[in-house]
Amino acid sequence: MTLASETFRWVADLVHSRSAIQLEPGKEYLVESRLTPLARAAGDEDVDAYVRALRARGTVEALRGVVEALTTNETSWFRDAQPFRSLADHIVPELLGPTGTAPVRIWSAACSSGQEPYSIAMALADLATAGRLRVVATDLNRQVLDRARSGRYSQLEVNRGLPAPMLVQHFARAGADWEIAPALRTSITFAEHNLLDAPPAGGPFDVVFLRNVLIYFDLATKREVLRRVRRAIRPGGYLLLGAAETTIGIDDEWERVSLGRGSGYRLSTRRAA
Repeated sequence: MTLASETFRWVADLVHSRSAIQLEPGKEYLVESRLTPLARAAGDEDVDAYVRALRARGTVEALRGVVEALTTNETSWFRDAQPFRSLADHIVPELLGPTGTAPVRIWSAACSSGQEPYSIAMALADLATAGRLRVVATDLNRQVLDRARSGRYSQLEVNRGLPAPMLVQHFARAGADWEIAPALRTSITFAEHNLLDAPPAGGPFDVVFLRNVLIYFDLATKREVLRRVRRAIRPGGYLLLGAAETTIGIDDEWERVSLGRGSGYRLSTRRAA
């Protein structure tokens, strides 16, 4: 069945108002495929009928379920690799200083099911030890946060980018699945958070991972999110974006810096106090 244009517009408006994610025309297939399981669970014959019922008497939880179904949760271990090398080889050694005792606070924004924050902890396991690493991992989707907190992943999931030595060192078998070692889990706090809200507790942060998120926002929302990140990052801190993302032409308060073979962003030294 082809999704009615009115249904698509209503869902797109709901998702944008709650998450700032843009569902452009042409994404009707995505809305239909993601909402069909919800429609069937509610006993409706199709997504159009399900949305009509929601518009008439939808609960807060039901509306939230629609938004969570449409948020993108694509992720993998050490995604794109280079940001994690930059973090371990350049950023954290600089932050720790010669004594190696300074705490390191990292915000993993839109962390999905947890592969990114756990990858951060694994990348820094030999550097920021003895409780000096604090990672705040956030997402607006409660379902994926629950999965992240569990620290439990299937064989298929650990096969997506996780090096075998890391699996042996930091995971234990849990039936047919794999479970993160407690030592890594204790360094990470998971919290529900919308990027359009005030920054999460735990800052100011030395490093903010905001990777493969801005690509889903319009220009005004990108600027607003980057403005809020500025409030969360400490002077001299680093912002790491996805390979297809940049602050250039969006927020001039940031400047690009080289980090070995990779790059990141810091607040501009020309920035007014």
